Amino acid sequence: MLYPMKFMPLFKNKIWGGNKIKEMGFDYSPLPNCGEMWVLSAMEGNESVVSNGFLEGNTINEVLEIYMGELIGEKNFAHFGLDFPLLVKIIDANDRLSIQVHPDDELARRRGEANGKTEMWYIISADKGAQIVDGFAAELTRDEYQQFLSLGKLEEQLHLEHPQAGDVFFIPAGRVHAIGKGLLLAEIQQSSDTTYRIYDYNRPDADGHLRELHTQQALDAIDFSPTADGRTHYTYRNNATTQLAQCPYFTTNLIAIDSTLRKDFSQLDSFVVYLCTEGIAAVKSMDTICPLHAGECVMVPATAETVELHTQNGAKLLEVYVDPSQWNATDIDHTHDFDWVAKFSM
Repeated sequence: MLYPMKFMPLFKNKIWGGNKIKEMGFDYSPLPNCGEMWVLSAMEGNESVVSNGFLEGNTINEVLEIYMGELIGEKNFAHFGLDFPLLVKIIDANDRLSIQVHPDDELARRRGEANGKTEMWYIISADKGAQIVDGFAAELTRDEYQQFLSLGKLEEQLHLEHPQAGDVFFIPAGRVHAIGKGLLLAEIQQSSDTTYRIYDYNRPDADGHLRELHTQQALDAIDFSPTADGRTHYTYRNNATTQLAQCPYFTTNLIAIDSTLRKDFSQLDSFVVYLCTEGIAAVKSMDTICPLHAGECVMVPATAETVELHTQNGAKLLEVYVDPSQWNATDIDHTHDFDWVAKFSM
């Protein structure tokens, strides 16, 4: 019988990474620093490994092959097949990340990739003065964009945000973006690592070489429309569910608890991931209790009907799932393209 599963994290050394993930209680030695911690991944070569229960030592892909719809939901399995749809990360930016863009599904698949990449960020902590790039400040034509890029003036055309802890940014495929220095955040995204690097501040890698840019590949992916306000505006209250983002690729909710909260998922038909971003919590479901501290996640199978969230001194969790009602349930070809509009609770 399935049960809530925890996973071994995967650590990624990055030239822009820092040591805030270590401060969360994770040991990634012998890496000098850690830019990304992949909390839940089914990416080839980077499959998360179960760390509890009788499935300990199996990858998430292996569990999905055996349990299929019982794990991720019958409609989700008909839609996605054996391609687990999410990638969940913690990102520690001790320096600026490159200015980049991700393709949508249609463009990615034309180029031989499985998926495009729509994502969202939840800011866990932000140093004073931290910034992110979130689209363009004003609408550009394709030619204008190329001219600014060639003149080294692209940065002047970008829309900047000044995030604080708790801020949320939804980054649809096609939006030019970058995470700035001094940010620790959770990233929820499609299961894809396709990134087109546009500009990298002429920064050398560990071997002294400039990192590869994807100038031409990015052109067809970019949405040149402006971003007026990329922040998702929301209010929350303790022991309640607050929606942060909803689209066919994921639904993400914020749950701040200071006592026990019981959730009913009997009608959802999806797995549910709980990622702790603050404090210490425990997730109880299917007669299994999984303690969580900040940076840890647990995946509750679709067959679970109820979940209880517990804490002694308060905690915040992101609740993430794929809601089949957000895509066309009559289309079971998991390679099809979506036509959707992201919706946010205000």
